[in-house]
Amino acid sequence: MIAIVGAGKMGEALASGLLRAGVVGPDEIVAAVRRPERAKQLRDGYGIEATTPAEAAQRAQTLVIAVKPQDMGALLAEIGTLITPDKLVISIAAGITTGFIVDHLSGAVPVVRVMSNTPALVDEAMSVISPGQYATEEHLRRAEELLQPVGKVLRIPESLQDAATALSGSGPAYVYFLVEAMVDAGILLGMPRSDALEMVKQAVYGAAKMLRDSGEHPVLLREAVTSPGGTTINAIRELERHGVRAAVLSAIEAARDRGRELGSA
Repeated sequence: MIAIVGAGKMGEALASGLLRAGVVGPDEIVAAVRRPERAKQLRDGYGIEATTPAEAAQRAQTLVIAVKPQDMGALLAEIGTLITPDKLVISIAAGITTGFIVDHLSGAVPVVRVMSNTPALVDEAMSVISPGQYATEEHLRRAEELLQPVGKVLRIPESLQDAATALSGSGPAYVYFLVEAMVDAGILLGMPRSDALEMVKQAVYGAAKMLRDSGEHPVLLREAVTSPGGTTINAIRELERHGVRAAVLSAIEAARDRGRELGSA
């Protein structure tokens, strides 16, 4: 039995991916939620049972904790004594360390820390996982089996989890921000918004697919578009003049720092 504790966007995405992939059936997964209307949505949408966090902790062998970081302490105070060492805890709460979770549980409970992102909703997530003190190779494989139906999985040291949160956890938002700016540029140049959006969406999708499938370094792919004295090099000169590269570095560093703050709050 798998329990999703805190079935927000990420929790729901994981549950729906597991069901679509046939990893579990609706009777093998429960969701722990607070609001009756949310429970009804999950029952109607996926046929899964909704229950309380305490009942979920008692029934499930694997608990996926997907609550907000600021709610983790209260949740563990409520269910920590119910989670025994024969269970596996998978946490996708930003900034919360495996050590913090273990300290609030009973005994040597295996914990795997995960940072995923919202493309899990379309089975294109990037999930990075790190083992806690008591997590073994078997526990890591179990975590991978749960996450692979909704995208790619990469193992990293826990010391890099806050950086991964900033880079790939928040990464889709940076892409949407860039898309928004490019569409605005198209409108400035006289294009209808719908046409500008369609062109930018396809450009971003095509570029991402080439980057993933070609195996080429992004510098080489960019250079292939950048002809001497052409339009692209003029655009890149302006991006560099306005410090876009430095702004991206600073933004991701700021996101990393905020992740650390959430974990220590």
